[in-house]
Amino acid sequence: MRNVVEKLAVWTGWLGRAALWLSGIGLVLMTAFVFAQVFYRYVLGSSLFWAEPASVILMGWFIFLGAAVGIREGYHLSFDVLLFVLPEKVRLTFFSISDLVVAAFGFGMLKYGWELADKMAATTISGLGVSGAFRFVPVAAGGALLMIFCAERILRRLAGLSTSRFGDDHDAAELEGEAVTGEGN
Repeated sequence: MRNVVEKLAVWTGWLGRAALWLSGIGLVLMTAFVFAQVFYRYVLGSSLFWAEPASVILMGWFIFLGAAVGIREGYHLSFDVLLFVLPEKVRLTFFSISDLVVAAFGFGMLKYGWELADKMAATTISGLGVSGAFRFVPVAAGGALLMIFCAERILRRLAGLSTSRFGDDHDAAELEGEAVTGEGN
């Protein structure tokens, strides 16, 4: 099982990097669109009618994709006071329960984000002329990534591999596609 999980980690590592790059590109584009809108409005006395709705959609993408990658890489905050006094086996069980709860939340994001996108598909976003579904697809995509990354974390623990947690040394050398060690050490 360990070999399968390590191969899966390569794939999820690629998926995480792609999501992070898309998030970064979205953040830069959103910043450029807002700057252009301010410049056009206050310097040129005109307006870019598409800048605000495009920025809001981009913000949804980089927030939800970036949050999912934060789960995979262990950068989200956690409340671990009780865990410091528990045996390691119990801690790992609690970590997996936490990942199951996050995965359930991701399922809700996927399900209800997709339903909202479906309901809004017939509408049009003013200024962009695209389907209103584009406002909610990032919620569904972020939920799908949350479920994938939580499943990876649980499978890593079952295979005896470590996963990273907030506060671990994220600057340590990483293996290809793997989260930094932290729990199983």
